[in-house]
Amino acid sequence: MSPLALSILISSLSTGTIITMSSYHWLFAWFGLEMNTLAVIPLISKPHHPRATEAATKYFLTQAAAAAMILFASTLNAWNSGQWTILHPTTQPAALMMLIALAMKLGLAPMHFWYPEVLQGSSLPTALLMSTWQKLAPLALLLMMLNHLPQTALFTLGLLSAYIGGWAGINQTQTRKIMAFS
Repeated sequence: MSPLALSILISSLSTGTIITMSSYHWLFAWFGLEMNTLAVIPLISKPHHPRATEAATKYFLTQAAAAAMILFASTLNAWNSGQWTILHPTTQPAALMMLIALAMKLGLAPMHFWYPEVLQGSSLPTALLMSTWQKLAPLALLLMMLNHLPQTALFTLGLLSAYIGGWAGINQTQTRKIMAFS
């Protein structure tokens, strides 16, 4: 990959994260998340190997499903409340759907089904990028919505993530799979 293309991808990745973290409107947050997704896909498929292509396809399909859930939940919230702001209290179904979508974007268990395989199919620098930088924007949205999310679902998600990640990571011998389960 040429240095110019790589710098454009990295700058669009950082711009998408900044847009998502600084937005108070659901459509701008969604736009930033999609910029991140579209910037990482060429980085995953850069080695031109069938395993990297499979990882990029799995990443795209999962992130597109989570983005569709975010759009649907924000539309449902706007329909019921008349506001598109992130900080406005959401209805219970919209908040639960948003929690599931953000858990899919973050790769939290039990919505982590895609994450170990994508990390295994990508290069180590790309896996490190997806394990750190890619988590900033959805985590910021999750923290902004923390007061409006169902606390029992959030607690259950945290327990399941710790339990499943701990038990599944014990049996791994490859660095990227250990990173995925941690």
